[in-house]
Amino acid sequence: MELTRDALEIPETLKGKYEPVIGLEVHVQLRTRSKIFCGCSTRFGDPPNTNSCPVCLGLPGALPVLNREAVAMAVKAALALNCRVNSFSRFARKNYFYPDLPKGYQISQFDQPLAEHGWIEIRSEEGQAEGGPQEKGTKRIGITRLHMEEDAGKSIHDGFPDSQDKSYVDLNRSGTPLAEIVSEPDLRSSAEAYDYLTRLKQILEYLDVSDCNMEEGSLRCDANVSVRPRGQQELGVKAEIKNLNSFRYLQKALDYEIARQTQLLERGEKVVQETRLWNLEQQKTVSMRSKEYAHDYRYFPEPDLLPLAVSDAWQKEIQQTLPELPDAKRRRMVSQYKLREYDAEVLTASQALAGYYEKVAAAGADPKLAANWVMGNLLGALKAAGKQIGESPVSPEALAGLLALIQDKTLSGKMAKSVFEEMLSTSESAKTIVGRMGLSQITDSDQIRDTIRNVIAANPKQLAQYKSGKTSLIGFFVGQVMKETKGQANPQKVNELLKEELGGA
Repeated sequence: MELTRDALEIPETLKGKYEPVIGLEVHVQLRTRSKIFCGCSTRFGDPPNTNSCPVCLGLPGALPVLNREAVAMAVKAALALNCRVNSFSRFARKNYFYPDLPKGYQISQFDQPLAEHGWIEIRSEEGQAEGGPQEKGTKRIGITRLHMEEDAGKSIHDGFPDSQDKSYVDLNRSGTPLAEIVSEPDLRSSAEAYDYLTRLKQILEYLDVSDCNMEEGSLRCDANVSVRPRGQQELGVKAEIKNLNSFRYLQKALDYEIARQTQLLERGEKVVQETRLWNLEQQKTVSMRSKEYAHDYRYFPEPDLLPLAVSDAWQKEIQQTLPELPDAKRRRMVSQYKLREYDAEVLTASQALAGYYEKVAAAGADPKLAANWVMGNLLGALKAAGKQIGESPVSPEALAGLLALIQDKTLSGKMAKSVFEEMLSTSESAKTIVGRMGLSQITDSDQIRDTIRNVIAANPKQLAQYKSGKTSLIGFFVGQVMKETKGQANPQKVNELLKEELGGA
């Protein structure tokens, strides 16, 4: 049964009756310069079939040689995901025919993977889950395994004028190193799946083991989803949704599939085990092929590769290269800088953003003021310009200099925004711009008082109304004083001195 767009919402009466069970399989391209079993480049965007050799083409007599750097990156990821890295693992041949798999089999890992039994913590409305010490409102999602394998090539079925009846194969990607990360079926909503994938991507980017560019295929996700009556322990019949290449599509596909299976069960119909695809145009999942029985890949040990041994000493060496990970960084920033949980969450979204903020704070800026400016003014300006934090024309030290002028009352908030806009376009320091534009805030009481007296004398009608009880007119007088001083008078002093002068006038 296929649902329409109008049928995506599950009726409120059914939401508490059924429970979705979701597990994700994520393929991550490791950030090595060469492929997993040969020396060909992994550079994306090169002309088709230029990065290939007898090994990745599967030519007779060509032997694979394991890329040590790929193993180190996979181990690094496994350790960061709290996995147990096995001291002994083995590669296997996974036999199936794909037109973009030259050998007719994929070198992967089967019964003896590189790493197992890890976990990630996500935000969850279910609150604290079982399984160890966790923060309130978090849930631990198990990771079944992390194993290594090679990628296949890419089939192209369109984009060639007058030849739509033909397919083309680009084998540049064939043999690029992948880490496949398989979760336990612990996810219970599309929102949890979204958060899991977001946090997994964040960790991998912090580690710099992958660029996680979904548009280039560096991170790909398959989702297994089933629905069962709430409280039932036995898993329902699952559907596998293949090749989800964005977080938003993942969430939409899961919502649709949960609704589809829920309505089937409610009508007493059977859910068929199958592989489905997300149809972007129709905004629904569609059947790709039946998967009633497990496919027989005829795994057997790869005879051309020795078993992989990862010693304790090598693990410790890799462990020492792990950076401070997002959750630990977030907790430290809350404690060290007295930030709100939400602010720390935003500022640790990427290693580069967290590093930028900490440099601003280290340069002497008030941590909370710095957080507000980085999250609001800076990120807003960069987003509007289509730039990343690493492309900011305002350095952390320059932003700290601007915030210092706010803190010592040289600049008002409004004036600081004008200076900041100039900094974005010129990359000059705040002090240079303030001096050039003559924007220093007026704090001298006598100078402000003289301006106030002139404003009062020029507006006798408003003064009389104020004296007769219309005290809201103080805003009018403040505005006139700020206008006369071109916005440079200290607003707090203006209010204080106005009340004195109006009271005595």
